[in-house]
Amino acid sequence: MEHIYDLLIIGGGPAGYSAALYAARAGLDTVLLEKLSPGGQMALTGDIDNYPGFEDGVDGFTLGMKMQQGAERFGAKTEYAEVTAVDFSEKIKRIETSVGVYLSKTVVISTGANPRELGVSGEKELVGRGVHYCAHCDGRFYKDKTVVVVGGGNSAAADALYLSNLAAKVYVVHRRDSLRATKIYHAPLMKAENVEFLWNSTVSDFVVDGRIKGIKIKNKLTELESEISCDGVFVSIGRKPAIEFLEGAVELDENKYIVADETLKTSVSGVYAAGDVRTKELRQVVTAVADGAVAVHHAEEHIANFD
Repeated sequence: MEHIYDLLIIGGGPAGYSAALYAARAGLDTVLLEKLSPGGQMALTGDIDNYPGFEDGVDGFTLGMKMQQGAERFGAKTEYAEVTAVDFSEKIKRIETSVGVYLSKTVVISTGANPRELGVSGEKELVGRGVHYCAHCDGRFYKDKTVVVVGGGNSAAADALYLSNLAAKVYVVHRRDSLRATKIYHAPLMKAENVEFLWNSTVSDFVVDGRIKGIKIKNKLTELESEISCDGVFVSIGRKPAIEFLEGAVELDENKYIVADETLKTSVSGVYAAGDVRTKELRQVVTAVADGAVAVHHAEEHIANFD
């Protein structure tokens, strides 16, 4: 007979390993599937200063490894595999992966969300060397320096406001002539003396000397190019939830995030969504960890009533 797990977790970020820890510690037969390495997007962050318990901060890779070790201490199993398809139509959930098929009574989806990239040449190579996707994670490195925020939505506006309290100068580059962000952000941004808007503009290139030294921008109306000196660039043009393998298996919102409230229950009984992949207001390591614990609480209830 094929092995049937109590709980299968898709994604090894902070939400996934929090779920694995709580599940294994509660005695559930638990497996976590991760396609790359422990920590998810968190593992790409150099220093994390806003996660409780590390008074001097901790790098994301180390924190991810510690989370994995903590879960495996209680018997959680990690399998390195990429999920390619799921079938949640029956009580026993079927998960197809690059290394075979897994079966489980309950599933936690914690695959996270990836930042949208600018698509400018050299961007990937400059990540951590001047290009960033999380102002709250990496903004402190730019105290009294000059930074650029690219974007005009709520996340870009929030990043610009946050950085305006750290950096000496904040440029906001937006491809339109006004912010798409909700009105609550407009007044404080306009009042911030160190924030300057570059409207109708896009980033066409990076100026590099080992790390970011500036950017080249192109005005969409005049087609003129200009160069801005800066120490760092924060890309804030949205995120893409990692849900490609789901193929309509659970309900998604208009932005393709999994619909799940504070119970973490999805539209399918026995399937839960935790962390950045679900609809929520704040996407941080600490909120992802909380999601993992809550998801397991409800998964335990489901398993207790499993016929």
